[in-house]
Amino acid sequence: MKNGKRRGAFRPSCPKWLVVWEYAHVVIGSAIVALAFNLFLLPNRIASGGVSGISIIINDIVGITPAFTQWALNIPLFIAGIVLLGGFKYGAKTLVGTIFLPMVVFLTRDLEAATLDPLLGALFGGIGVGVGLGIVFRSNSSTGGTDLAAQIIHKYTGLSLGACVFIIDGLIVASSAIVFNIELALYALIALFITGKTIDIVQMGVGYAKIALIISEKQEEVQQGLLKDVDRGVTKLEGYGGYTDHKRPVLMCVVNQTEVTKLKQVVRNLDPNAFVIVTNATEVLGEGFKK
Repeated sequence: MKNGKRRGAFRPSCPKWLVVWEYAHVVIGSAIVALAFNLFLLPNRIASGGVSGISIIINDIVGITPAFTQWALNIPLFIAGIVLLGGFKYGAKTLVGTIFLPMVVFLTRDLEAATLDPLLGALFGGIGVGVGLGIVFRSNSSTGGTDLAAQIIHKYTGLSLGACVFIIDGLIVASSAIVFNIELALYALIALFITGKTIDIVQMGVGYAKIALIISEKQEEVQQGLLKDVDRGVTKLEGYGGYTDHKRPVLMCVVNQTEVTKLKQVVRNLDPNAFVIVTNATEVLGEGFKK
């Protein structure tokens, strides 16, 4: 492996072990979501959307154990997804998540709350749920619930899937404002936001790469410098000056964060007048990065 290059995350190559690997993701991710629910969200009555949010509200109103509510909603929604959506694309893995998550919620229901501060509950509950769901999503699976309801609404109303998810979660948070109070509903929005951001981090990683776009009169020298000294590939893009309309090739080079300074030094030494744009790349797949 060349200097400055990263290997992709471990993933079994044998198809049989790959299936086991993906089911392990579903089980581990569901367990993390359940623990975050019992340790942070439920004790602080933070109903941040989804079936778990509904179960917190129902638990407060009529005292039904949240795990029972989650099973009672998840399983019919899973069946409805199969019937109305013509077969559920995540199949057995989602069924495992649909059943296993409430089971862990039930088994860990007597755990002592990690905090009774609603802000801390929203922050760490949101992170925990995001980490768990991110792990589940990495296996191309789901924990079912209101995600399926959103897909059904999307199919029969024509609304975008994002809008359907927003409407369902919005109604749940609004209900928490009525049942609990507005302050707890605002904490629920914080948890919902953090969950979404954490899912993105788990799925795409925190090691953001950088894309450098370079316009230079000495493009050949700069290109060779990047290949030799930075040890990164370079792609030539066809470009034209907006003022002169002359052909101006653009060099594109993707590097790790730790290599940005070296790239700028190489370009500056070879052409002090070069025009350089460096921007974030959320995820890079391919040789030298994740596979």
